[in-house]
Amino acid sequence: MTIYERYQDMAALRGISGCEDQVREYILGAVEGFCESAETDPMGNLIVHKKGLHPTAHKVLLSAHMDEVGFIITYIEDSGMLRFSAVGGILPPVTAGRMVEVGPNRIPGVIGCKPIHVLTPEEKEKYTPLSEMLIDIGASSKEEAAKMVTPGDQATFMGSCTDLGEDCFCGRAADDRAGCAMLIELIRRPLPYDCTFVFSVQEETGCAGAKAAAFSQRPEIAIAVECTSASDLAGVPGHKTVCALNKGPVISFMDKGTIYDRQLYRDACAAADKAGIPWQTKELVAGGNESRSYQAGAAGAKVLAVSTPTRYIHSASCVASKKDLEDGAKLLEVLIETFGG
Repeated sequence: MTIYERYQDMAALRGISGCEDQVREYILGAVEGFCESAETDPMGNLIVHKKGLHPTAHKVLLSAHMDEVGFIITYIEDSGMLRFSAVGGILPPVTAGRMVEVGPNRIPGVIGCKPIHVLTPEEKEKYTPLSEMLIDIGASSKEEAAKMVTPGDQATFMGSCTDLGEDCFCGRAADDRAGCAMLIELIRRPLPYDCTFVFSVQEETGCAGAKAAAFSQRPEIAIAVECTSASDLAGVPGHKTVCALNKGPVISFMDKGTIYDRQLYRDACAAADKAGIPWQTKELVAGGNESRSYQAGAAGAKVLAVSTPTRYIHSASCVASKKDLEDGAKLLEVLIETFGG
């Protein structure tokens, strides 16, 4: 199974922050027999310990989050329409008109707002806020809707994976099921050194899972395996493209949450060059990930981020490259050998 095929499996699963159970159970099944231990902590993180060919000189931890952005139902209107709040960072432009699945029974619905025909000229100049949108599940009354949906139920974007051209693909929840797929692949391979893998919860709402894992695992070196925004689009100036597809994994030197260890950054870049793995850096200080939690948790750790460039991140239609996934996994294996020894 390729990393892309593994991602396809996990993209079909649902798991907003706090509801990662389906994803965790899938990962448990995928790593069984390929690791020394796989335990779920009280937060819901899955902690996997993998023996390598040699004991590690420095405790190395790789972390990818299981949760995705989505919505939570807050109220049922008398009309049967559903009020909701965003779970994680989602913008109105990627929300209105999208199909979603609601609750454990995956009730189909559509996120609706006022049609363009009834908007005032002033309203047409701005996006409808999420607070003015509703999810329509076809119910004719509050009572009918309440038979299918309960406040507190998760709602996730509906969609499937589609190949785009020869090497790209479009799918939901790439952030960060793509990272999880890479870590599963590494666990199933022989590794040069012992390594700890964390499949974390609640990254999209504040990195709570990584904070708990930082204290329980206390790594010396932690690598966040993530997706990051690729803005290689028409009309975006070069200094704001951040990164681009098909140019390899992204090694960051700084983002809005973390200043990465300078020596780790240099060593990672040199290791990629030596191994002939294409890579790029994040050419804008923006975004953030759970590396900040490992850096400041417990006694602290040296941190690095290796990310997959992804267009339209935090939407129902993320676009990424299969080759970038494969090169990302190759780079991570090289880094385990570089840092573990």
